[in-house]
Amino acid sequence: MNLCLKQTDPAPEHAAADRFYSGALGRIRHFMAAIAPLLIAAAWWKFGVRPAVGFACGCVIAYVNFYWLKRVISGFADRATGAANTQSGQGIVSRFLLRYVLMAVGAYVILTVSPASLNGLLAGLFLPVAAIACEAVYELYVAVTRGL
Repeated sequence: MNLCLKQTDPAPEHAAADRFYSGALGRIRHFMAAIAPLLIAAAWWKFGVRPAVGFACGCVIAYVNFYWLKRVISGFADRATGAANTQSGQGIVSRFLLRYVLMAVGAYVILTVSPASLNGLLAGLFLPVAAIACEAVYELYVAVTRGL
């Protein structure tokens, strides 16, 4: 007896939701790029030039860190699933560790050049948190208005 299970596509409402939620990482990166200049300008206005420059450096480091983290996770997932187009394990680990080296070097340079900018740098590292909060609000808005 030959039992063939027919593979069906997910329901249309689930497919729309899957498409929407699969774009979250891209939207978070866009939110980071959009709110960073606004927050840098606010830091400049409220705290002055040096903390704003430190904040800008923190934002850049946070954006690069977020991008590299996404690539590292994708590389680990590709290696775990045995995908044909995998990155070397050494490259994945070195990029993972390079993220922390970049943050440490940025903090050291800021601390030696202008200790007042260190607080701005540390605050700038929280840019992904603000972008994720924006994404959460956007997803809530879409879920309420579109019913996803």
